[in-house]
Amino acid sequence: MLKTFHINLSGHFSYQRWSRLANSHYYRSLRPSSSPTACSFYSTSVKDVPYDTSLHKEKGGVIHGTLPAEADAVVIGGGSVGCSTAYHLAKMGAGRVLLLEKDMLTAGTTWHTAGLLWRLVSHDFEMEVTEHTRKLMTEVLKEETGQETGWVQTGGMFTAYTKERMDSYKAMATLGKNFGIESHVLTPAEISDIHPLLDVSKLTGAVYSPLDGTMDPSGTCMTYTKAASKYGAQIVENCPVIDVTTEEDSLGIRRVSSVVTNQGTIKTKNVINCAGVWAPYIGQMIGINVPQVTFRHAYVVTEAIEGVSKVPNVRDHDGSVYLKRQGDTLQVGGYEANPVYCDKVEKDFAFGLYDLDWDVFGRHIEIACDIVPAVAQSGIRSTVCGPESFTPDRSPLLGESPEVRGFFFGSGFNSGGMMLGGGAGREIAHWVLNGKPELNLFAWDVRRFPSHVATNKSWLKAKSHEAYAKHYCIAYHHDQPLAGRNSRHLALHETLLERGCFFEEKHGWERPGYFVPDEKKNLSPLEYDYYGSYDGEKHENYPYRDQLEQDYTFDYPGKVHSRIGKECLTCRTSACMIDTSYMGKLFITGPDASRAARHIFSRDVTGGKKIRPCTYTLMLNDRGGIESDLVVAKVESKKGETEYYMTVGGTTTEYCKGHLSDNLRGLGLNCNVEDRTEAMAILSLQGPKSCAILQNVLGKDDITKLRFSRWMASKIAGFPAIIMRLSFVGELGFEIHCANEYAKPIYEAVMEEGGKHGACDMGYRAMESLSTEVGFHHWGHSVRTDDTPLEARLMHLCDQNATYIGSDAVNKMRNQQPKKILTCFTVDQPVQLFGHETIWRNGKTVGYTRNAVHAYALDKGISFGYVDIGSDVPSLNNEVLLSGNYEIERMGVRYPATAHINSPFDPEFKRMMGKYSADEQNRLRNILEKL
Repeated sequence: MLKTFHINLSGHFSYQRWSRLANSHYYRSLRPSSSPTACSFYSTSVKDVPYDTSLHKEKGGVIHGTLPAEADAVVIGGGSVGCSTAYHLAKMGAGRVLLLEKDMLTAGTTWHTAGLLWRLVSHDFEMEVTEHTRKLMTEVLKEETGQETGWVQTGGMFTAYTKERMDSYKAMATLGKNFGIESHVLTPAEISDIHPLLDVSKLTGAVYSPLDGTMDPSGTCMTYTKAASKYGAQIVENCPVIDVTTEEDSLGIRRVSSVVTNQGTIKTKNVINCAGVWAPYIGQMIGINVPQVTFRHAYVVTEAIEGVSKVPNVRDHDGSVYLKRQGDTLQVGGYEANPVYCDKVEKDFAFGLYDLDWDVFGRHIEIACDIVPAVAQSGIRSTVCGPESFTPDRSPLLGESPEVRGFFFGSGFNSGGMMLGGGAGREIAHWVLNGKPELNLFAWDVRRFPSHVATNKSWLKAKSHEAYAKHYCIAYHHDQPLAGRNSRHLALHETLLERGCFFEEKHGWERPGYFVPDEKKNLSPLEYDYYGSYDGEKHENYPYRDQLEQDYTFDYPGKVHSRIGKECLTCRTSACMIDTSYMGKLFITGPDASRAARHIFSRDVTGGKKIRPCTYTLMLNDRGGIESDLVVAKVESKKGETEYYMTVGGTTTEYCKGHLSDNLRGLGLNCNVEDRTEAMAILSLQGPKSCAILQNVLGKDDITKLRFSRWMASKIAGFPAIIMRLSFVGELGFEIHCANEYAKPIYEAVMEEGGKHGACDMGYRAMESLSTEVGFHHWGHSVRTDDTPLEARLMHLCDQNATYIGSDAVNKMRNQQPKKILTCFTVDQPVQLFGHETIWRNGKTVGYTRNAVHAYALDKGISFGYVDIGSDVPSLNNEVLLSGNYEIERMGVRYPATAHINSPFDPEFKRMMGKYSADEQNRLRNILEKL
């Protein structure tokens, strides 16, 4: 007797074609399974699922025998990421490497994964990670082991139904050219030539990557472990971890000391947690939170479909569905708006599955029938529904724990562990051996999450749900989450909200994005509605969401573009106030604070004979890579002791704290790193009239005597504050640092006076535009850990004849020519630039832009990127650099570009010194009046 299934189409899709489905062979063939831990199918048995335990014997790689008493590194988890990590550690000479698997290799989630590898992704470093995985699958492991990995080159196609979706594909294809990724933008007719089974009647186009493919879970893990064994690693199955122990060293630092298993205890200094959905269990053993959740994730395999064996894999992002070629069948899966949470996955769960919930999954079949009509005429051979781990921002969790030294993360891959696992394993190995990955992986570093939100279960659940539901959504540059909002408020939050602030979420903070002062509406994010899923109601009247959707474009965002322009040009012609309180506020304190500062920073921040100095400097790693660019002020505590006050990017606060702690501990210095971010506010008043405004609220103190890069203590409206003469936007400006409780009265006093001078509020969108326009750096974009001061033109920030972290590497650079060099580009044609555009020089690709904005004062696009001319010239100097014919490629179209050594806007920084040209100010006011 057939069971009737109700297919519930919810979330993103409103159209219904149940009648067609009910009459289709597909719908009639559905039958439920009888066991929650077995596959659902009607024509196959469990052994037909693509995993065969005999492969352990056939392919080798698993070493049985006595558990070692000690190891240099212990990898927990025998899935794709764990096996890759063990392989790379062993190959890179980590010593005694041990991989522990509680059951058998792949038994967790790897065995049932789809194994898709797509070369085109949204981020540069993810392309590099994926390319390394693909090279391992197609070349390296086969050469090292003499056996196939199971790689099948199918090609991959992304289909688009809208211009915006097609634009996003073109952006990825453009970036991919820098990494040698072949791709082709296709018309609907060309799509049919490559994939004749697709219904192209509604398609706008597609992008096709012919070298994409599919990875075999068993073959991949077996070749990883066989190669790892070749390099001396030991792999032990059926060895669950019972505990991870730690001990405090002489400095009070917790460090990993051993791993306890059912077969014995292994002494070790390094543990890598690659346990997948079970990673939180391992974290709990040492009291560490692993910020990931588990959802049931599913796919079905159709019966044979004629012609399928020669078509590429397909991602229909607009339908949130993928179609994987699997022999003469199709595997259909996707990401729904109402995934089923797994509150708990049993520790001994292995090679297990859940019953497929057709009310949840049915919408994927609906879409698949639209994409490939032949699916509606096919039956279902098997279903697979298993646990998968997901994170609050759709990015994996990597890196060393800031709480326990020697404990490394390697989980939360959001169903992408196979594709990303090869490159991720290599970077984890570098992390263990060298303290840092080779690539800039800040977006994956576990320290990106502030501890108080990462441990909040409701925040974690809501954020991870949205990340899952939007897995295939277009990655708009200024998109904002709707989940997990209002978890951290600045002192001025309500005040700014009343003044029309549209907030952005960063590092848990609600920070000002831009202002809509002329529209009387509440732009506060509402409580997360899960997009109407789980029998909830989706917010109907939601001004914040409506305002956000104005940014859902790759062109200039209409009214938003004009509003940001007005803020920018008001700042250039009058003054603007921006609340930058979300920035991290870190202090080095203690008797040895000055010695610690000399060790950490690339410049002498003690000031010498300077009074109350503020110093722009760098923190470097041993390789000379830039860990942070920041301002350090030498201040005094209430006790009269010298302290060093650092302001760092809000998203990097935890990261910078980790860098400071890692490098100061063990030096024997009597100093501490204190985080006072939550207790302090920073208000930045910038613009040519800022000095006059501030003077009128200061009283007797003369602000005109405050020199650039100095600070003074004063009172504003009777409240104590520290005023620093600094600017991040290239204008005469001041930062007001005060206790949170004084922020509102100080703000109100300054803005009341500012209103008389034409001042306005400003958000981070304008600040980003202004700072890029003048050529200031943005860590994580124009400067990163994989850039050096030589390449970034920042050697003047590195003291000579001084010893600090990275100084040896910097000194070697002094007589070298850079391989790549940071360069500014402007594009006269009116196109919106975001970064990740390809740089062409004399008809050859030489790099890509890191960050880009519309420069309102220049009235054109401006971007910064590193140019690598390679072997075309004997040396890369400014003369050679500027001699080329440049183009910037945006979404497949090249635009003539002009290269500059520095930004063409105020290259001598005269404006910051208060030197303004009347003609230039009139020009800027004319641009402002036209907005």
